[in-house]
Amino acid sequence: MRLFLRPFVLALLLCSSLTARAEEVVRVFAAASLTSALTDIAAQWKQGGHTAPTLAFAASSALAKQIEAGAPADMFASADRNWMDYLQQRGRIEASTRIDLLGNTLVLIAPKGRRFRAEMRRGFDFARAFDGKLCTGEPGVVPVGIYARQSLEALGWWEAIRPRIVGTDDVRTALNFVERGECAAGIVYATDAAISDKVEIMSTFPEDAHEPIVYPVALVGNARPAAREFLRYLHTSREAAATFERHGFTRLTSAP
Repeated sequence: MRLFLRPFVLALLLCSSLTARAEEVVRVFAAASLTSALTDIAAQWKQGGHTAPTLAFAASSALAKQIEAGAPADMFASADRNWMDYLQQRGRIEASTRIDLLGNTLVLIAPKGRRFRAEMRRGFDFARAFDGKLCTGEPGVVPVGIYARQSLEALGWWEAIRPRIVGTDDVRTALNFVERGECAAGIVYATDAAISDKVEIMSTFPEDAHEPIVYPVALVGNARPAAREFLRYLHTSREAAATFERHGFTRLTSAP
């Protein structure tokens, strides 16, 4: 038996197919420090007539391990190059789509009203400058903790302060501990400190004390087609560029 479809039925089926593709959801795994900026950009993307992407935020290290294990992601935005390299070496990202998108700075914070003197130089006795714990990302694992350790070592402060360091799962957790006064000091990104009215930025770490803070972005292997459009939007749109800059990030690539 042959089945004949009237023209309007064919048109309806074609329209439904195109709508399904248009509503394809992009799954983005991104460093916790990108939470505020990417949430705003996702809202802009939706206002432009697209389906809002699904955003998963955590430490870059945790997300990279999940992607390696086969977690359903279309795009990865890391807070350092190391974890993007990790996935690239294992063939889990499309290397040709990789972009160094953003930069950031590293700052020392304290709970609001509990400042202490801290001089960003070798020879300053940082460990005696305050009582209590120092919170940052887990050193050696979480990007902010890696940058923090590099800075503490460069300034000659690492050995004395190491027993008092609380390593957290991601930068937002470190920020929360300082906000609640559970840590007397913290090392976080400037963009994270800026969102809180419960902490004070005391000083910025010298740029030459740590590796450049770079946020690479890339598509994961077998990414959905819509992911390419969203990556292009992050990379080239003036709206996305303005949002990143409003949240305190440095654009490493310029929007046309």
